[in-house]
Amino acid sequence: MTEERLRQQIRFEKILKDSYVDAKEDIPEPPIAISKGKLANGEYIPIGTYGNFSFISAGPKSKKTFLVSLLAASYLGSYETFVGNLKGFKGDKKVIHYDTEQSRYHAQKTFKRVHRMSKDASDYLTYALRQFSPEERLEFIDWHLKETDKVGLVIIDGVADLLNDINDLEKSNKVIHYLMKWTQDYNIHIITVIHSNFYNNKATGHLGSFLEKKTETQITVTPTEDNPDVVVVDCKRSRGYAFSAFSFEVKSGLPQICKMPDDVNDFIHP
Repeated sequence: MTEERLRQQIRFEKILKDSYVDAKEDIPEPPIAISKGKLANGEYIPIGTYGNFSFISAGPKSKKTFLVSLLAASYLGSYETFVGNLKGFKGDKKVIHYDTEQSRYHAQKTFKRVHRMSKDASDYLTYALRQFSPEERLEFIDWHLKETDKVGLVIIDGVADLLNDINDLEKSNKVIHYLMKWTQDYNIHIITVIHSNFYNNKATGHLGSFLEKKTETQITVTPTEDNPDVVVVDCKRSRGYAFSAFSFEVKSGLPQICKMPDDVNDFIHP
Protein backbone atom coordinates (compact mmCIF):
# COMPACT_ATOMS: atom_id res chain seq x y z
CA MET A 1 0.00 0.00 0.00
CA THR A 2 1.38 3.40 -0.96
CA GLU A 3 1.84 6.15 1.59
CA GLU A 4 -1.00 8.13 0.02
CA ARG A 5 -3.36 5.14 0.14
CA LEU A 6 -2.40 4.52 3.77
CA ARG A 7 -3.23 8.13 4.72
CA GLN A 8 -6.55 7.81 2.91
CA GLN A 9 -7.30 4.55 4.70
CA ILE A 10 -6.60 6.11 8.10
CA ARG A 11 -8.71 9.17 7.25
CA PHE A 12 -11.69 7.15 6.07
CA GLU A 13 -11.52 4.80 9.04
CA LYS A 14 -11.74 7.84 11.32
CA ILE A 15 -14.75 9.17 9.36
CA LEU A 16 -16.32 5.69 9.58
CA LYS A 17 -15.94 5.69 13.36
CA ASP A 18 -16.99 9.32 13.93
CA SER A 19 -20.05 9.21 11.66
CA TYR A 20 -21.58 5.90 12.74
CA VAL A 21 -24.93 6.26 14.53
CA ASP A 22 -26.21 3.28 16.50
CA ALA A 23 -30.02 3.22 16.43
CA LYS A 24 -29.98 1.56 19.86
CA GLU A 25 -27.78 4.21 21.44
CA ASP A 26 -29.49 6.62 23.85
CA ILE A 27 -28.56 10.00 22.38
CA PRO A 28 -29.88 12.89 24.51
CA GLU A 29 -31.44 15.99 23.02
CA PRO A 30 -28.97 18.86 22.62
CA PRO A 31 -29.06 21.20 25.62
CA ILE A 32 -30.74 24.57 25.20
CA ALA A 33 -28.59 27.67 24.76
CA ILE A 34 -31.39 30.29 24.65
CA SER A 35 -35.13 29.81 25.18
CA LYS A 36 -38.29 31.89 24.81
CA GLY A 37 -41.10 30.92 27.15
CA LYS A 38 -42.32 27.51 28.20
CA LEU A 39 -44.78 24.89 27.11
CA ALA A 40 -47.76 24.14 29.32
CA ASN A 41 -45.82 21.17 30.77
CA GLY A 42 -43.03 23.47 31.94
CA GLU A 43 -40.48 22.63 29.24
CA TYR A 44 -38.47 25.53 27.89
CA ILE A 45 -38.94 26.30 24.19
CA PRO A 46 -35.54 26.70 22.52
CA ILE A 47 -34.57 29.52 20.24
CA GLY A 48 -31.26 27.71 19.81
CA THR A 49 -29.49 24.66 21.18
CA TYR A 50 -25.83 23.81 21.59
CA GLY A 51 -24.32 22.12 18.55
CA ASN A 52 -26.57 24.02 16.11
CA PHE A 53 -26.86 27.42 14.45
CA SER A 54 -29.70 29.83 13.80
CA PHE A 55 -30.06 32.91 11.68
CA ILE A 56 -31.89 36.20 11.78
CA SER A 57 -33.06 37.61 8.45
CA ALA A 58 -34.54 41.07 7.93
CA GLY A 59 -34.30 44.08 5.69
CA PRO A 60 -31.93 47.01 6.28
CA LYS A 61 -32.65 49.25 9.29
CA SER A 62 -35.18 46.75 10.69
CA LYS A 63 -33.55 46.72 14.15
CA LYS A 64 -32.25 43.17 13.78
CA THR A 65 -29.06 44.24 15.57
CA PHE A 66 -31.21 45.26 18.55
CA LEU A 67 -32.58 41.69 18.58
CA VAL A 68 -28.99 40.41 18.59
CA SER A 69 -28.32 42.59 21.65
CA LEU A 70 -31.46 41.23 23.31
CA LEU A 71 -30.41 37.61 22.73
CA ALA A 72 -26.83 38.22 23.86
CA ALA A 73 -27.98 39.96 27.04
CA SER A 74 -30.47 37.19 27.82
CA TYR A 75 -27.73 34.59 27.44
CA LEU A 76 -25.36 36.51 29.72
CA GLY A 77 -28.10 37.11 32.27
CA SER A 78 -30.11 40.30 31.93
CA TYR A 79 -32.72 42.22 33.85
CA GLU A 80 -36.27 41.01 33.19
CA THR A 81 -37.23 44.55 32.21
CA PHE A 82 -35.31 44.03 28.99
CA VAL A 83 -35.59 40.33 28.16
CA GLY A 84 -38.89 39.20 29.71
CA ASN A 85 -39.01 35.40 29.53
CA LEU A 86 -36.03 35.06 27.22
CA LYS A 87 -33.61 32.87 29.12
CA GLY A 88 -29.97 31.91 28.60
CA PHE A 89 -28.38 28.66 29.72
CA LYS A 90 -24.83 29.96 29.92
CA GLY A 91 -23.15 28.23 32.83
CA ASP A 92 -19.49 29.27 32.77
CA LYS A 93 -19.35 29.80 29.02
CA LYS A 94 -18.43 32.89 27.01
CA VAL A 95 -20.15 34.87 24.26
CA ILE A 96 -18.13 35.93 21.22
CA HIS A 97 -19.69 38.65 19.07
CA TYR A 98 -18.19 39.34 15.63
CA ASP A 99 -19.48 42.40 13.77
CA THR A 100 -18.47 42.46 10.10
CA GLU A 101 -20.42 45.50 8.89
CA GLN A 102 -19.95 48.46 11.21
CA SER A 103 -17.06 50.80 11.97
CA ARG A 104 -15.32 50.41 15.33
CA TYR A 105 -17.35 53.35 16.69
CA HIS A 106 -20.74 51.96 15.68
CA ALA A 107 -19.78 48.39 16.58
CA GLN A 108 -18.82 49.62 20.04
CA LYS A 109 -22.20 51.33 20.42
CA THR A 110 -23.84 47.97 19.70
CA PHE A 111 -21.59 46.14 22.15
CA LYS A 112 -22.19 48.77 24.86
CA ARG A 113 -25.92 48.03 24.73
CA VAL A 114 -25.28 44.48 25.91
CA HIS A 115 -23.10 45.75 28.76
CA ARG A 116 -25.89 48.11 29.88
CA MET A 117 -28.52 45.37 29.72
CA SER A 118 -26.52 42.56 31.37
CA LYS A 119 -25.93 41.90 35.03
CA ASP A 120 -22.38 40.73 34.23
CA ALA A 121 -20.81 41.10 30.78
CA SER A 122 -17.29 40.00 31.73
CA ASP A 123 -17.66 36.93 29.48
CA TYR A 124 -18.74 39.00 26.46
CA LEU A 125 -15.91 39.19 23.90
CA THR A 126 -16.43 41.65 21.04
CA TYR A 127 -14.66 42.19 17.70
CA ALA A 128 -15.17 44.51 14.70
CA LEU A 129 -13.95 42.86 11.48
CA ARG A 130 -15.10 45.30 8.78
CA GLN A 131 -11.57 46.31 7.73
CA PHE A 132 -10.53 42.76 6.79
CA SER A 133 -11.19 40.74 3.65
CA PRO A 134 -13.88 38.02 3.64
CA GLU A 135 -11.20 35.32 3.57
CA GLU A 136 -9.39 36.89 6.54
CA ARG A 137 -12.61 37.13 8.53
CA LEU A 138 -13.45 33.46 7.95
CA GLU A 139 -9.91 32.29 8.71
CA PHE A 140 -9.69 34.50 11.80
CA ILE A 141 -12.94 33.18 13.28
CA ASP A 142 -11.79 29.62 12.61
CA TRP A 143 -8.49 30.31 14.38
CA HIS A 144 -10.06 32.30 17.22
CA LEU A 145 -12.56 29.58 18.12
CA LYS A 146 -9.71 27.08 18.37
CA GLU A 147 -7.80 29.41 20.69
CA THR A 148 -10.67 30.39 23.03
CA ASP A 149 -11.80 28.18 25.91
CA LYS A 150 -15.36 27.70 27.16
CA VAL A 151 -17.23 29.35 24.29
CA GLY A 152 -20.99 28.87 24.44
CA LEU A 153 -22.60 31.41 22.10
CA VAL A 154 -21.14 32.94 18.95
CA ILE A 155 -22.76 35.83 17.08
CA ILE A 156 -21.75 36.65 13.50
CA ASP A 157 -23.54 39.86 12.60
CA GLY A 158 -23.03 39.91 8.86
CA VAL A 159 -22.45 36.29 7.81
CA ALA A 160 -22.60 37.38 4.16
CA ASP A 161 -19.33 39.25 4.74
CA LEU A 162 -17.49 35.95 5.13
CA LEU A 163 -17.50 35.61 1.32
CA ASN A 164 -17.23 37.95 -1.65
CA ASP A 165 -20.42 36.92 -3.43
CA ILE A 166 -23.50 35.48 -1.71
CA ASN A 167 -24.48 33.89 -5.04
CA ASP A 168 -21.21 31.96 -5.33
CA LEU A 169 -22.27 28.34 -4.81
CA GLU A 170 -18.84 27.04 -3.85
CA LYS A 171 -18.04 29.80 -1.37
CA SER A 172 -21.55 29.75 0.11
CA ASN A 173 -21.15 26.02 0.69
CA LYS A 174 -17.77 26.68 2.30
CA VAL A 175 -19.26 29.13 4.82
CA ILE A 176 -22.05 26.67 5.66
CA HIS A 177 -19.46 23.92 6.09
CA TYR A 178 -17.59 26.06 8.60
CA LEU A 179 -20.76 26.86 10.54
CA MET A 180 -21.62 23.16 10.79
CA LYS A 181 -18.03 22.28 11.69
CA TRP A 182 -17.71 24.94 14.39
CA THR A 183 -21.00 24.01 16.06
CA GLN A 184 -20.04 20.32 16.01
CA ASP A 185 -16.41 20.70 17.08
CA TYR A 186 -16.99 23.17 19.93
CA ASN A 187 -20.60 22.30 20.89
CA ILE A 188 -21.63 25.93 20.61
CA HIS A 189 -24.66 27.76 19.29
CA ILE A 190 -24.05 30.28 16.52
CA ILE A 191 -26.45 33.12 15.71
CA THR A 192 -25.89 34.56 12.25
CA VAL A 193 -27.47 37.66 10.73
CA ILE A 194 -28.23 38.12 7.03
CA HIS A 195 -30.27 40.58 4.98
CA SER A 196 -33.52 39.53 3.34
CA ASN A 197 -34.90 40.42 -0.08
CA PHE A 198 -37.29 43.37 -0.28
CA TYR A 199 -39.78 41.49 -2.48
CA ASN A 200 -40.24 38.14 -0.70
CA ASN A 201 -38.62 38.33 2.76
CA LYS A 202 -36.25 35.44 1.90
CA ALA A 203 -32.64 35.57 3.02
CA THR A 204 -30.49 36.87 0.18
CA GLY A 205 -28.53 34.82 -2.32
CA HIS A 206 -27.42 31.20 -2.45
CA LEU A 207 -25.96 31.70 1.03
CA GLY A 208 -29.42 32.55 2.35
CA SER A 209 -30.92 29.49 0.66
CA PHE A 210 -28.27 27.22 2.17
CA LEU A 211 -28.83 28.76 5.60
CA GLU A 212 -32.55 28.01 5.35
CA LYS A 213 -31.81 24.35 4.61
CA LYS A 214 -29.20 23.78 7.31
CA THR A 215 -30.25 26.02 10.19
CA GLU A 216 -31.99 24.92 13.37
CA THR A 217 -34.08 28.09 13.67
CA GLN A 218 -34.88 30.83 11.18
CA ILE A 219 -35.93 34.10 12.78
CA THR A 220 -37.48 37.08 11.01
CA VAL A 221 -37.72 40.66 12.25
CA THR A 222 -40.46 42.97 10.96
CA PRO A 223 -41.02 46.59 12.08
CA THR A 224 -44.65 47.46 12.80
CA GLU A 225 -46.27 49.94 10.45
CA ASP A 226 -47.68 52.27 13.10
CA ASN A 227 -44.54 52.46 15.26
CA PRO A 228 -41.06 51.87 13.76
CA ASP A 229 -39.59 51.48 17.26
CA VAL A 230 -41.67 48.32 17.82
CA VAL A 231 -40.73 45.19 15.87
CA VAL A 232 -42.23 41.70 15.68
CA VAL A 233 -39.97 38.65 15.97
CA ASP A 234 -41.24 35.46 14.31
CA CYS A 235 -39.97 31.91 14.20
CA LYS A 236 -40.27 31.22 10.48
CA ARG A 237 -38.84 27.69 10.67
CA SER A 238 -37.61 25.43 13.44
CA ARG A 239 -36.47 21.83 13.79
CA GLY A 240 -38.16 21.61 17.17
CA TYR A 241 -40.98 23.47 18.90
CA ALA A 242 -41.34 26.91 17.37
CA PHE A 243 -41.38 29.75 19.88
CA SER A 244 -44.41 32.02 19.71
CA ALA A 245 -44.02 35.39 18.00
CA PHE A 246 -43.12 38.25 20.30
CA SER A 247 -42.33 41.92 19.96
CA PHE A 248 -39.86 44.33 21.44
CA GLU A 249 -39.53 48.08 21.42
CA VAL A 250 -36.55 50.39 21.65
CA LYS A 251 -36.59 52.79 24.59
CA SER A 252 -33.72 55.15 25.38
CA GLY A 253 -31.57 53.24 22.90
CA LEU A 254 -32.17 49.81 24.46
CA PRO A 255 -34.47 46.99 23.31
CA GLN A 256 -37.16 45.79 25.72
CA ILE A 257 -39.56 42.87 25.34
CA CYS A 258 -43.15 44.07 25.14
CA LYS A 259 -45.13 42.73 28.09
CA MET A 260 -47.18 39.57 27.55
CA PRO A 261 -50.14 38.27 29.61
CA ASP A 262 -48.06 35.34 30.90
CA ASP A 263 -44.85 33.48 30.14
CA VAL A 264 -46.34 30.19 28.97
CA ASN A 265 -46.47 29.66 25.22
CA ASP A 266 -49.11 27.60 23.45
CA PHE A 267 -48.05 24.17 22.28
CA ILE A 268 -46.78 24.24 18.72
CA HIS A 269 -45.91 20.99 16.98
CA PRO A 270 -42.55 20.98 15.21
